[in-house]
Amino acid sequence: MKVEARQNAPLAADPRGDAGSQPLLGGARAAEELGLGRGEFARAVQLGLVRPGRRAAGGATRFARAELERVKARRGHPEALRAQVETVAGADHGARVLGTGPTRFTRLARCGHLSPVGYRVNRYRALVWLYLTAELREFAAREPGLLSGAAPPRDRELMAAGADLRPRRWRERHVGLLLRRTADPWERAAVLASVLPDEEVLAAVPDPAERIVLAALAPPPPYGHPQVPAAAAVAGPLLLAEQPEEAGRYRSSLEFALSGARGQSNSTGERGPT
Repeated sequence: MKVEARQNAPLAADPRGDAGSQPLLGGARAAEELGLGRGEFARAVQLGLVRPGRRAAGGATRFARAELERVKARRGHPEALRAQVETVAGADHGARVLGTGPTRFTRLARCGHLSPVGYRVNRYRALVWLYLTAELREFAAREPGLLSGAAPPRDRELMAAGADLRPRRWRERHVGLLLRRTADPWERAAVLASVLPDEEVLAAVPDPAERIVLAALAPPPPYGHPQVPAAAAVAGPLLLAEQPEEAGRYRSSLEFALSGARGQSNSTGERGPT
């Protein structure tokens, strides 16, 4: 099955589509001009609400002034944008937004009703999931029956089996958002390969030269991924598909993307993005 982006994710333009002579600004300057904090700006870029331009020679993302003006022209800026990127961390804070208890919130999240937008590792080396406040409010309004009363049969089965769908739901969102940021088949293939274990990539991409291209195009770790080795060891497993069924879906999508990428290379005579 081909992996697609979440339907409610905003469509981002191809970052290669900027006007050639248009000046580009760094992330810190762009955040300042939009009236956003660093974390707010990074989340807005992640969600496709602010579209990046061409990367600088050193790999840093740059932003076109026209894009910043487009964002600033939205009604209610910057408060409306801040509301879209606001997050809460953990079950206690998330439960207060839903108007329910932490235990129920955790069950809803573990059973896949709530999709994390990010994560962090606290000082006790415990993983803390982040959720968009606006999405939690929308869920509470849409599914009031799940906020009280007995758990539905599917949830009871999942909890009895010790299931935790939060990592999988986060990966689905993460991959979907990355795919929406590019139309280049090699870059799309690199996104899909980045969430597969090495043995799956080796099986799907037997050509060593192609694996080098995919590795070079692999997206960086998501915003908020810890840099300290001990914390990175806790969060690292989140970046890769866990179960065979999930890995199989991404591998199938990778093979589909590679067929398009190879066709592009055959037409241009070059391997890699054009």
